[in-house]
Amino acid sequence: MNRLLSSAAFAVGLSIVLFLAVSTSASQSCESLTSLSLPDTTIDSATTVPAGPFTIDHNSPFANAPGVNGLVSQHVMLPAYCRVQLTVRPAIHVELWMPAANWNGKFEGLGDQGNAGYINYVDMIRPIQSGYATASTDAGHRIDSTPGASGLEFAYGHPELVVDWAYRAIHEMTLESKKIIESFYGNGPKISYFFGCSNAGRQALMEVQHYPNDYDAVLAGAPQANMTGSIAGEALWTTLALLKDPDSYIPPTMLPIIADAALAACAARDGVKDGFINDPERCNFEPSVLLCKGTELSNCLTTKQVEALKKLYSGPPRINGKFLYPGFMYGSERNWGFSIGTGPSTSANYTRTQGFFRNIVYNDLNWDWHNWDYARDLPEAKKKLSVFETMDPNLQPFTSHGGKLLLYHGWADGTIPPLNTVNYYKSLVATNKHAEDSVRLFMVPGMAHCGGGTGPNTFDAFGALENWVEHKQAPERIIASNAPDNSVKRTRPLCQYPKTAQYTGQGSTDDAASFACKVPSN
Repeated sequence: MNRLLSSAAFAVGLSIVLFLAVSTSASQSCESLTSLSLPDTTIDSATTVPAGPFTIDHNSPFANAPGVNGLVSQHVMLPAYCRVQLTVRPAIHVELWMPAANWNGKFEGLGDQGNAGYINYVDMIRPIQSGYATASTDAGHRIDSTPGASGLEFAYGHPELVVDWAYRAIHEMTLESKKIIESFYGNGPKISYFFGCSNAGRQALMEVQHYPNDYDAVLAGAPQANMTGSIAGEALWTTLALLKDPDSYIPPTMLPIIADAALAACAARDGVKDGFINDPERCNFEPSVLLCKGTELSNCLTTKQVEALKKLYSGPPRINGKFLYPGFMYGSERNWGFSIGTGPSTSANYTRTQGFFRNIVYNDLNWDWHNWDYARDLPEAKKKLSVFETMDPNLQPFTSHGGKLLLYHGWADGTIPPLNTVNYYKSLVATNKHAEDSVRLFMVPGMAHCGGGTGPNTFDAFGALENWVEHKQAPERIIASNAPDNSVKRTRPLCQYPKTAQYTGQGSTDDAASFACKVPSN
């Protein structure tokens, strides 16, 4: 088991990891791990996988996990490893991969995006290639992939499975993985990391807030931290704004036009024309400029569509005097497929609305979103969704043993509004003395949800976290890149919030060296 150390002892442990090779002479062979007795846990299989290309049993229920087919087609090469499959009661499936040789003495737990229900093979590749022991879980359920399913059918009448998805599965994955690692190698991990983006980012914050001793360092991207806000203040709000009056619906063909209008208003505000908005918090865009005039009927919006657009930007009004959730940022419009869909009632936000309220909040498959009233109905939703919440700003139990939390979020995220992460970070700074000694936030201009977009969206946040933990070098800027036209590679610094990358006036605007991280003056 990973022992939580005092700050001084933790530093000594890091020195050992950095300068001494970790022994990988197993106290148990891989195959013999099936005989290991763990409470409420069954080790279903333990197999030594030889070095070679990544493969997966296509009869496995996780064969269609997100991104797996792409990895197989790329012939990703893996070192030899011990693959352990286990089940924690009632139905939490876990996979643990442990290097057969040259283990670096570290463990990386992984979360899963969306509604979970799969083993995150995609994110297990990097850790095992880097010498980490790594684990993923389906969070205690399998996703219904039937066309038209919300993916939350498993939750209907099963609140215990909701609890497993919300927080228990990741915690159990972590505890059991560390026990197996210790049995296999003869010693537990010296440092434990966790990584997740989106729902997995929420799981990352859940670990920090509710199980502060599980991990030494956590990387959380675009976290779905405020679940009540995400479901009632985004999914349902956008559904009401776009669909309650059919004439308010904005077709996906209009998104590039809206995006171009927002870019025209704000993209060059920092003196650099680069195809994205560097600092959308300081963007002033008036949606009414898109209002159709006279007989114009194309490439413009009706009065009802303009009002719906304003609602997407603003988010819901205060409910009973309390702020619920932010809207989307200017410059994120091309990434609104999550909210717009390919047509009315096809968006993921519409599906999420149906799935969460019918299967979790009300346990009523006939619930009708048309009848929702915020003042009347929000308290019940908040009560039922509280099991997911991760907005607690008190991180003292985590930071007191030297824990580090690195947050990042794309400013052009069209799935989870980035201001939710900014607001949470501000609450951390306000609550925790010397917060930046333990917590840092990096906002990514032009990046969509967990990646993609027109901005500098390729960067090594995990490496920055490792460097912070193992070399005591707190990140102030992280170099990001992209190749927007597949020929010119642009680099840009991502800056520790609230600083932004500002052009110095000299050098190429495609070169990170031409930018300085500064707090905006206005």
